[in-house]
Amino acid sequence: MDISSSQELQVLQGLLFLLMYLGALAGNLVTIAVIVTDPCLHSPMYFSICNLSLIDLCSISVVVPNSIVNSLTGSKSISLTGCAAQIFLYSFLAFAELAFLVFMSYDRYVAICHPLHYRLSITPCVCSQAAGGTWSSGLVYSATHADNLFRLPFTKSNVINQYFCDAPQIMRISSFDVQYSQSVIFVISACIVLICLSFLVISDVNIFSTAFTIRSVEACNKALSTCTPHLVILLLFSFSGLIAVLGPIANKASLENLLTAVFYTMVPPFLDPIIDSLRNRQIYTALRKMYKSYFEKTHNNSLQ
Repeated sequence: MDISSSQELQVLQGLLFLLMYLGALAGNLVTIAVIVTDPCLHSPMYFSICNLSLIDLCSISVVVPNSIVNSLTGSKSISLTGCAAQIFLYSFLAFAELAFLVFMSYDRYVAICHPLHYRLSITPCVCSQAAGGTWSSGLVYSATHADNLFRLPFTKSNVINQYFCDAPQIMRISSFDVQYSQSVIFVISACIVLICLSFLVISDVNIFSTAFTIRSVEACNKALSTCTPHLVILLLFSFSGLIAVLGPIANKASLENLLTAVFYTMVPPFLDPIIDSLRNRQIYTALRKMYKSYFEKTHNNSLQ
C-alpha cells in the first residue's frame, strides 16, 4: 500500500525512488569496477569496500525496482513467491552488510591502533575467511527467517502497509504460531545488531583515542575520516532497522513507516559509494586514472 491514494503523489514517489536507485546503481558499479581493475587497490580494506558495494547493489535491486514499477503503473500486488524471495534476499544481504561493516571497523582498528601487526593480522586468508563466513552465515540466517515466516498459511488480511515485503508487516498478517517464532528470531536479531554495535563503538573509541595522540594533524584527520562515515552509515542502518522491527507496527500505511524503511533500504546503498569514492583519495585517484585512460583510448581510436 502507498502512503497516498493520489496517483500524482505515487508517480512522484516512483520517480524519486528511480533517481535514488540509478544513483546507487551507478555509484556502486563504478566503485566495484575501479577496485577490480586497479592493482593498487587490491588490499584488504578495498576488498571489504568492493564486497560492501556488491551487497548494496544487490540489496537495493531486491526492493526498489518492483516498488518503482508499482508506483508508476498504479499496481499494488506482488505474488507470494515474489514476496518470499524479497524477504529471503533482503535479510540475507542485510545480515552480510552488517557483518562486513563490522569487519571493516576491525580492519581500521588494527591499521590505526596496531599498525605493525596489520600485515600479520589482516591477511588475504583472513579476508577470504571473513567473506566466506559472512556470506554463508547470512544465507543460513535468511533461510531460517524466510522459512519460519512462510511455513504456515496467512490467517488475516493480505494487505502490507509498506512499499515492499517488510518482515514486520508480513508477521502482522500471519498466524499466531508464526508470530511467536518470528518474535524469537527478531529478538535474536536485535541482540546480534546490538552486539555488533557494541563491538563497533569499542573499536571506534580506541581508534579515536589513538588518532588524537598522533602528532601529525594530517594523519590524525585521515584516521578519523576513514572510520567516521561508515560509523554513521552503520548507526543509521542499524537503528532504523531496529525501529522497524521492534517499534509499533502500524495497521495502515504511514509516512513514518515509509521514511523508516527508506533509511535502512535505500539511503545506505546510495551514500556508501559517495563516501567510498569521493572521500577516499586512492579510489578517487584510480577513478580519474580510469576515465583518463578511457578517453585517451577513445580519442586515439577516433583519430585512426
